[in-house]
Amino acid sequence: MNIKLRPATTEDIPALEELIRASVSALSADHYTAEQIKSALSHVFGVDTQLITDGTYFVAEIDGEIAGSGGWSKRSTLFGGDQSKPAGPDSLLDPNTEAARIRAFYVNPSWSRRGVGSKILTACEDAARAAGFSRIELAATLPGEPLYAARGYEKVEAMKLETPDGESLPAFRMTKSLK
Repeated sequence: MNIKLRPATTEDIPALEELIRASVSALSADHYTAEQIKSALSHVFGVDTQLITDGTYFVAEIDGEIAGSGGWSKRSTLFGGDQSKPAGPDSLLDPNTEAARIRAFYVNPSWSRRGVGSKILTACEDAARAAGFSRIELAATLPGEPLYAARGYEKVEAMKLETPDGESLPAFRMTKSLK
């Protein structure tokens, strides 16, 4: 299987929106209720166009099909798509004192558990390291936590991703040294 990575473009946004809906709906079903998933898709999970603009969001393709996406960020937002953020770019992180962020990982359910997420994660860690960051952190959903744990991320706190309609999703803040 040949997984090709490339930077996401604004032209990818419609396909990424479909990927996110399919990924969250299928891969979260054993971890969250239908109400939690619906709320998260409306209020939390979605495309973060700042990542695309920054050139830090990747698309993984297999035989020309989008198999997954994910990115890293040099900005302060820990999670969430455009619909969950204030307007305008979020502040930049200081690589000398702050951790880069792993952001918005989604895998097509037909390609899950086949190395797509790991390939994207490696590219993100390498890019964050090259940008001068020595640590990286993320908000892991329950279906994503095993991947990050297997890749050396450690849980630092349990958290809840709250939505405006009263739903919440259990998650974990996780971190890793890039040294």
